[in-house]
Amino acid sequence: MPLTYVIVLAIGTFAFRIAGPLLRDRITLPDRAKELMSAAATVLLFALVATATLTSNRHFAGWALPIGVAVGGIVAWRKAPFVVVVVLAAITTAGLRLLGVE
Repeated sequence: MPLTYVIVLAIGTFAFRIAGPLLRDRITLPDRAKELMSAAATVLLFALVATATLTSNRHFAGWALPIGVAVGGIVAWRKAPFVVVVVLAAITTAGLRLLGVE
């Protein structure tokens, strides 16, 4: 990637990050817009997790990875420590792959 692109992207990123604090007191959003933004953030995060979980190199990742992520999600939902969540998800995924589940 040429240096010019990197500089332009860096300036754009900085502009977006500084716009929030600078515009916070100048712009007021209706409650409905705040609700929609909150929902949009949740949907975007869910889509990112689904894409990362279900695909690998633009193909279905197999069943082991989604099941491992589901186990990790359930354990996290039950308020287990982060290390336990990661280890159980990894063990589940690795165990299923050892058993031949792709």
